[in-house]
Amino acid sequence: MRTFEPDSSIVSDIIPSPNHGERNRGRQIDMILLHYTGMPDVEGAIARLCTSGTEVSAHYIVLEDGRIVQCVPEAKRAWHAGVSSWAGEEDVNTCSIGIEIVNRGHDWGYPDFPLRQIAAVIALCRGIMLRRNVPPHRVLAHSDVAPARKKDPGEKFPWHSLANSGVGHWVHPAPIVRGDTLKLGIISEEVRDLQQALARYGYGVPLTGKYDGPTMEVVTAFQRHFRPARVDGIADHSTLATLHALLSSLPAGAVTTPKATA
Repeated sequence: MRTFEPDSSIVSDIIPSPNHGERNRGRQIDMILLHYTGMPDVEGAIARLCTSGTEVSAHYIVLEDGRIVQCVPEAKRAWHAGVSSWAGEEDVNTCSIGIEIVNRGHDWGYPDFPLRQIAAVIALCRGIMLRRNVPPHRVLAHSDVAPARKKDPGEKFPWHSLANSGVGHWVHPAPIVRGDTLKLGIISEEVRDLQQALARYGYGVPLTGKYDGPTMEVVTAFQRHFRPARVDGIADHSTLATLHALLSSLPAGAVTTPKATA
Protein backbone atom coordinates (compact mmCIF):
# COMPACT_ATOMS: atom_id res chain seq x y z
CA MET A 1 0.00 0.00 0.00
CA ARG A 2 1.37 3.38 -0.99
CA THR A 3 1.73 5.91 1.82
CA PHE A 4 2.84 8.75 -0.47
CA GLU A 5 2.85 9.52 -4.17
CA PRO A 6 6.16 9.08 -6.00
CA ASP A 7 8.07 12.21 -6.95
CA SER A 8 9.27 10.67 -10.21
CA SER A 9 7.18 9.11 -12.97
CA ILE A 10 9.83 6.40 -13.48
CA VAL A 11 9.46 4.98 -9.96
CA SER A 12 8.25 1.38 -10.23
CA ASP A 13 7.40 0.78 -6.58
CA ILE A 14 7.19 2.47 -3.19
CA ILE A 15 8.57 0.78 -0.08
CA PRO A 16 8.20 3.40 2.67
CA SER A 17 11.03 3.87 5.15
CA PRO A 18 10.26 5.23 8.62
CA ASN A 19 13.82 6.54 8.87
CA HIS A 20 13.49 10.20 7.92
CA GLY A 21 12.66 13.61 9.33
CA GLU A 22 12.13 17.23 8.36
CA ARG A 23 14.71 19.21 6.44
CA ASN A 24 16.33 21.77 8.72
CA ARG A 25 15.91 25.55 8.55
CA GLY A 26 13.98 25.45 5.29
CA ARG A 27 17.18 24.56 3.41
CA GLN A 28 16.59 24.06 -0.29
CA ILE A 29 17.65 20.82 -1.98
CA ASP A 30 20.68 21.47 -4.19
CA MET A 31 22.65 18.21 -4.11
CA ILE A 32 22.26 14.59 -5.23
CA LEU A 33 24.38 12.03 -3.40
CA LEU A 34 25.05 8.64 -4.99
CA HIS A 35 25.79 5.54 -2.91
CA TYR A 36 26.07 1.82 -3.41
CA THR A 37 24.22 -0.50 -1.04
CA GLY A 38 27.36 -2.49 -0.16
CA MET A 39 25.45 -5.59 0.92
CA PRO A 40 25.44 -9.16 -0.46
CA ASP A 41 21.82 -9.10 -1.66
CA VAL A 42 19.11 -6.62 -2.54
CA GLU A 43 16.63 -7.99 0.00
CA GLY A 44 18.99 -7.27 2.86
CA ALA A 45 19.73 -3.81 1.52
CA ILE A 46 16.06 -2.88 1.23
CA ALA A 47 15.34 -4.27 4.70
CA ARG A 48 18.14 -2.19 6.22
CA LEU A 49 17.00 1.00 4.51
CA CYS A 50 13.33 0.51 5.30
CA THR A 51 13.29 -0.97 8.81
CA SER A 52 12.75 1.16 11.90
CA GLY A 53 15.75 1.27 14.21
CA THR A 54 18.49 0.95 11.60
CA GLU A 55 18.80 4.76 11.52
CA VAL A 56 19.58 4.73 7.79
CA SER A 57 17.53 5.36 4.66
CA ALA A 58 17.61 6.89 1.20
CA HIS A 59 15.08 8.56 -1.04
CA TYR A 60 15.58 6.06 -3.87
CA ILE A 61 17.00 2.59 -4.52
CA VAL A 62 18.00 1.71 -8.09
CA LEU A 63 17.97 -2.05 -8.70
CA GLU A 64 20.34 -3.90 -11.02
CA ASP A 65 17.59 -4.43 -13.61
CA GLY A 66 16.84 -0.69 -13.73
CA ARG A 67 13.74 -0.67 -11.55
CA ILE A 68 13.52 2.26 -9.16
CA VAL A 69 12.06 2.07 -5.65
CA GLN A 70 11.24 5.22 -3.69
CA CYS A 71 11.50 4.97 0.09
CA VAL A 72 11.31 8.58 1.32
CA PRO A 73 9.53 11.56 -0.26
CA GLU A 74 11.98 14.09 -1.68
CA ALA A 75 10.59 16.81 0.59
CA LYS A 76 11.74 14.83 3.64
CA ARG A 77 15.26 14.48 5.06
CA ALA A 78 16.47 10.92 4.54
CA TRP A 79 19.35 9.59 6.64
CA HIS A 80 21.92 8.56 4.05
CA ALA A 81 25.03 10.77 4.31
CA GLY A 82 26.04 10.29 7.94
CA VAL A 83 28.91 12.40 9.26
CA SER A 84 29.88 14.34 6.15
CA SER A 85 30.63 17.74 4.67
CA TRP A 86 30.87 19.50 1.34
CA ALA A 87 31.79 23.10 0.55
CA GLY A 88 31.46 24.00 4.22
CA GLU A 89 28.01 22.38 4.58
CA GLU A 90 28.00 19.78 7.38
CA ASP A 91 24.30 18.86 7.25
CA VAL A 92 24.46 17.11 3.90
CA ASN A 93 21.23 15.19 4.57
CA THR A 94 19.24 18.40 4.72
CA CYS A 95 20.39 19.73 1.34
CA SER A 96 20.52 16.47 -0.62
CA ILE A 97 18.60 13.65 -2.27
CA GLY A 98 20.12 10.25 -1.52
CA ILE A 99 20.16 7.51 -4.17
CA GLU A 100 21.27 3.98 -3.24
CA ILE A 101 22.47 1.91 -6.20
CA VAL A 102 22.29 -1.84 -5.66
CA ASN A 103 25.85 -3.16 -5.80
CA ARG A 104 27.62 -5.51 -3.38
CA GLY A 105 30.52 -3.07 -3.05
CA HIS A 106 34.19 -3.48 -2.26
CA ASP A 107 33.67 -5.88 0.64
CA TRP A 108 31.66 -8.35 -1.46
CA GLY A 109 33.50 -8.54 -4.79
CA TYR A 110 32.46 -5.16 -6.24
CA PRO A 111 30.84 -6.16 -9.57
CA ASP A 112 30.45 -3.81 -12.52
CA PHE A 113 27.31 -1.69 -12.67
CA PRO A 114 24.90 -3.02 -15.36
CA LEU A 115 24.16 -0.65 -18.24
CA ARG A 116 20.42 -0.82 -17.56
CA GLN A 117 21.00 0.24 -13.98
CA ILE A 118 23.19 3.18 -15.02
CA ALA A 119 20.57 4.30 -17.56
CA ALA A 120 18.00 4.34 -14.75
CA VAL A 121 20.33 6.34 -12.47
CA ILE A 122 20.83 8.89 -15.25
CA ALA A 123 17.10 9.22 -15.92
CA LEU A 124 16.33 9.55 -12.20
CA CYS A 125 19.05 12.17 -11.64
CA ARG A 126 18.01 14.21 -14.66
CA GLY A 127 14.47 14.41 -13.35
CA ILE A 128 15.62 15.46 -9.88
CA MET A 129 17.98 18.06 -11.35
CA LEU A 130 15.11 19.59 -13.30
CA ARG A 131 12.62 19.52 -10.43
CA ARG A 132 15.04 20.78 -7.80
CA ASN A 133 17.37 22.94 -9.91
CA VAL A 134 20.43 20.92 -8.87
CA PRO A 135 23.54 21.98 -10.83
CA PRO A 136 25.67 19.20 -12.38
CA HIS A 137 28.66 19.83 -10.09
CA ARG A 138 26.45 19.11 -7.08
CA VAL A 139 25.90 15.46 -8.10
CA LEU A 140 28.45 13.76 -5.86
CA ALA A 141 29.67 10.47 -4.45
CA HIS A 142 29.20 9.41 -0.85
CA SER A 143 33.00 9.10 -0.73
CA ASP A 144 33.35 12.76 -1.73
CA VAL A 145 31.49 14.00 1.34
CA ALA A 146 32.80 11.33 3.77
CA PRO A 147 36.28 10.41 2.49
CA ALA A 148 37.49 9.00 5.80
CA ARG A 149 34.60 6.53 6.01
CA LYS A 150 33.25 5.70 2.58
CA LYS A 151 34.33 4.33 -0.81
CA ASP A 152 30.99 4.32 -2.61
CA PRO A 153 29.94 4.23 -5.34
CA GLY A 154 33.62 3.67 -6.11
CA GLU A 155 36.06 3.69 -8.98
CA LYS A 156 33.98 1.36 -11.18
CA PHE A 157 31.06 3.77 -11.26
CA PRO A 158 30.89 5.34 -14.76
CA TRP A 159 30.81 9.05 -13.91
CA HIS A 160 31.85 9.85 -17.49
CA SER A 161 28.67 8.23 -18.81
CA LEU A 162 26.55 10.30 -16.45
CA ALA A 163 28.35 13.48 -17.48
CA ASN A 164 27.73 12.72 -21.15
CA SER A 165 24.03 12.94 -20.28
CA GLY A 166 24.41 16.16 -18.29
CA VAL A 167 24.58 14.53 -14.85
CA GLY A 168 27.63 15.41 -12.75
CA HIS A 169 30.80 17.39 -13.38
CA TRP A 170 33.59 15.70 -15.31
CA VAL A 171 36.71 16.32 -17.33
CA HIS A 172 38.78 13.71 -19.12
CA PRO A 173 41.44 12.66 -16.57
CA ALA A 174 44.97 13.78 -17.36
CA PRO A 175 47.23 10.90 -18.43
CA ILE A 176 49.28 9.11 -15.79
CA VAL A 177 52.98 9.82 -16.36
CA ARG A 178 56.17 9.53 -14.37
CA GLY A 179 57.22 12.52 -12.33
CA ASP A 180 57.27 14.12 -8.90
CA THR A 181 54.49 13.26 -6.48
CA LEU A 182 53.08 14.49 -3.19
CA LYS A 183 52.56 11.73 -0.67
CA LEU A 184 52.23 10.86 3.00
CA GLY A 185 54.67 12.70 5.28
CA ILE A 186 55.64 15.57 2.96
CA ILE A 187 55.42 19.09 4.39
CA SER A 188 55.59 21.85 1.79
CA GLU A 189 53.87 24.80 0.17
CA GLU A 190 52.96 22.47 -2.70
CA VAL A 191 50.98 20.32 -0.27
CA ARG A 192 49.18 23.39 1.05
CA ASP A 193 48.38 24.43 -2.54
CA LEU A 194 46.93 20.96 -3.14
CA GLN A 195 44.82 21.18 0.02
CA GLN A 196 43.56 24.62 -0.98
CA ALA A 197 42.62 23.37 -4.46
CA LEU A 198 40.72 20.39 -3.02
CA ALA A 199 38.94 22.69 -0.54
CA ARG A 200 38.05 25.12 -3.34
CA TYR A 201 36.37 22.25 -5.16
CA GLY A 202 34.39 21.40 -2.01
CA TYR A 203 36.30 18.69 -0.18
CA GLY A 204 36.67 18.93 3.59
CA VAL A 205 40.45 18.98 4.06
CA PRO A 206 42.54 20.88 6.63
CA LEU A 207 44.94 23.48 5.21
CA THR A 208 48.05 22.43 7.12
CA GLY A 209 50.73 22.07 4.46
CA LYS A 210 51.35 18.52 5.69
CA TYR A 211 50.41 15.49 3.61
CA ASP A 212 48.78 13.69 6.51
CA GLY A 213 46.23 10.89 6.78
CA PRO A 214 43.15 13.09 6.22
CA THR A 215 44.76 14.63 3.12
CA MET A 216 45.54 11.18 1.72
CA GLU A 217 41.94 10.10 2.35
CA VAL A 218 40.61 13.11 0.43
CA VAL A 219 43.02 12.55 -2.47
CA THR A 220 41.91 8.90 -2.58
CA ALA A 221 38.25 9.94 -2.69
CA PHE A 222 39.03 12.45 -5.44
CA GLN A 223 40.74 9.73 -7.48
CA ARG A 224 37.84 7.29 -7.04
CA HIS A 225 35.54 9.86 -8.61
CA PHE A 226 37.66 11.79 -11.09
CA ARG A 227 40.82 9.74 -11.85
CA PRO A 228 39.76 6.13 -11.33
CA ALA A 229 42.53 4.49 -13.37
CA ARG A 230 44.80 4.57 -10.30
CA VAL A 231 43.44 5.01 -6.77
CA ASP A 232 46.44 5.19 -4.44
CA GLY A 233 46.12 8.43 -2.47
CA ILE A 234 49.31 9.83 -4.02
CA ALA A 235 48.97 13.22 -5.70
CA ASP A 236 50.81 12.73 -8.97
CA HIS A 237 50.78 15.00 -12.02
CA SER A 238 47.61 13.34 -13.36
CA THR A 239 45.71 13.93 -10.11
CA LEU A 240 46.82 17.57 -9.84
CA ALA A 241 46.15 18.37 -13.50
CA THR A 242 42.70 16.78 -13.37
CA LEU A 243 41.83 18.71 -10.22
CA HIS A 244 42.85 22.04 -11.73
CA ALA A 245 40.96 21.27 -14.96
CA LEU A 246 37.84 20.60 -12.90
CA LEU A 247 38.25 23.85 -10.99
CA SER A 248 38.75 25.78 -14.22
CA SER A 249 35.55 24.34 -15.69
CA LEU A 250 33.28 25.06 -12.71
CA PRO A 251 30.60 27.66 -13.36
CA ALA A 252 31.15 31.16 -12.04
CA GLY A 253 30.43 31.36 -8.34
CA ALA A 254 30.71 27.63 -7.71
CA VAL A 255 34.24 27.64 -6.28
CA THR A 256 34.36 27.28 -2.49
CA THR A 257 36.39 29.75 -0.40
CA PRO A 258 38.64 27.62 1.85
CA LYS A 259 38.74 28.39 5.56
CA ALA A 260 42.18 28.94 7.04
CA THR A 261 43.42 26.30 9.49
CA ALA A 262 44.84 27.60 12.74
